Amino acid sequence: MSWLRLACTLLLGLSLGGPAFAAAACPPAPTQASPEQSAAWGRQAQDRGLLYRISRDGRDSFVYGTMHIGRPEWAYPGPKLLATLKRVDVLALELDLSDAATLQVLSRPPAHAPDLKLPPALRKRLDAQARLACLPAGALDGQHPLMELSTYTVLAARWDGLDPSFGQELLLSLWAREQGLPIIGLEDAASQQRALIPGDAKLALLSLQKGLNQLEQGRVRPLMKRLAQAWAQGDLATMQDYARWCDCIEDAQDRADFIRLNDERNPTLAAGIEAKHAQGKSVLAAVGALHLSGQASLLKQLRQRGFVVEQLHPGPR
Repeated sequence: MSWLRLACTLLLGLSLGGPAFAAAACPPAPTQASPEQSAAWGRQAQDRGLLYRISRDGRDSFVYGTMHIGRPEWAYPGPKLLATLKRVDVLALELDLSDAATLQVLSRPPAHAPDLKLPPALRKRLDAQARLACLPAGALDGQHPLMELSTYTVLAARWDGLDPSFGQELLLSLWAREQGLPIIGLEDAASQQRALIPGDAKLALLSLQKGLNQLEQGRVRPLMKRLAQAWAQGDLATMQDYARWCDCIEDAQDRADFIRLNDERNPTLAAGIEAKHAQGKSVLAAVGALHLSGQASLLKQLRQRGFVVEQLHPGPR
């Protein structure tokens, strides 16, 4: 999931158009909805994902567990999410991708990690994934190989109709800008890079090899499809059990990596939400849904900070 998050960050700056993307061997491009179809999706919009109200000091804020890929019909907020958007003062995302300084950091190789020199055979395998993803030549030049892999990983979901263009953070950002709602980042770009990319070159190379193996063996698409389905249904139990069924945690190092990528970032996210709420602002914090799962979940962090947490969606079954 961390790879998906990072890849969506990268894809905001990529152009996927052109003849290569339209070729028969490429994943299908998202269907351009007609005005009538868009209007119908808007009328029929359902709440998806996980939505919570968090209350403290006599005020309410909200936490929304998101998915970083989606389908066109998911672009329209359901009734509960729409009502929440209309009552909050600020949208808080993991990163504010409208911030020029954030984008500048993300466009450069990570400062904390040395250049990762790839053996020719591994470089060839990675380049093959770029061709399969139908990216324009040189689209990811200068990026860390793990960031390249992240992009190829998330783009594989397009074969199943799941596209980063319809990730919830991107759509919420567009809505907020249209409505004049301020956007803040709960993390800074350099800190997120440190969480996502090991500073140790040997560990980074091992992570790259494992991820590339999973992608080449066809293990990535079923994982993303199942996770997206669980998200759309508000199935927290399946998301809670992700580490067991994802077939992506093979040893102690993988487990440590997952904790670093997910659990260890939750205190920072919670602190950012708390700080803005303490300023008298009603916050909608939209973060990857897996941050709401596990023993060190963001919701648990917020409860420890004195917030009363109430699940709004899905409601009682």
